[in-house]
Amino acid sequence: MDNKLNADPAELAKFSDLAHRWWDPESEFRPLHQINPLRLSWIDGLAKLSGKQVLDIGCGGGILSDSMARQGATVTGIDLSVKALRVAQLHALEVGTPNLSFREISAEDMAREQPAAFDVVTCMEMLEHVPDPASVVKACSTLVKPGGWVFFSTISRNPKSFLFAIVGAEYVLNLLPRGTHEYAKLIRPSELGSYCRAAALELQQTRGMAYNPLTRRYWLNDDTSVNYLLATRKPA
Repeated sequence: MDNKLNADPAELAKFSDLAHRWWDPESEFRPLHQINPLRLSWIDGLAKLSGKQVLDIGCGGGILSDSMARQGATVTGIDLSVKALRVAQLHALEVGTPNLSFREISAEDMAREQPAAFDVVTCMEMLEHVPDPASVVKACSTLVKPGGWVFFSTISRNPKSFLFAIVGAEYVLNLLPRGTHEYAKLIRPSELGSYCRAAALELQQTRGMAYNPLTRRYWLNDDTSVNYLLATRKPA
């Protein structure tokens, strides 16, 4: 890891412009609100969050961070979008979420500052927005304690995911703002798996996520061809 900031200014600007709408469940962030219970249940089922020190990388407005803190974890959310962090901090104050804090810092800088400091590290819907996702994965491995869990979620890169995650979600169903995802930045499960192995993270579980536009319902399954989640552990 070098000292060059692993961030795309255009991506940061994109999410900063929408920051004030982060906690509106009917806004552009509605899908995040809808999938959050699924993500939380999956993470908690494997890592048992209560009493754990948790780092949420690319936390945005804090939807997952807040729910993990309410599950009994002590959570630090980090992001490089100042506006999103302010929204996250304000929401935590307004609703009185305990044991939750936020910082403007990159994953790589946090890894240099606090190696092996966390029982659980989450990095959800973030890798496809940075120039060097492998660098973030390496930072996650540095940040987690031996025996600890690291969770990722992202979108695969193939014709089906282009049709469903970009054309369908952004242009047909308007689930996400147009331009949210760039096809070339999407990451196949095999690619993410190789990043994890190179960072000494052992794959524990892979899950796919599906959506029914008629019922507006999301669920986890075994199809990782579009949205998928990856659970890894650092050897004890």
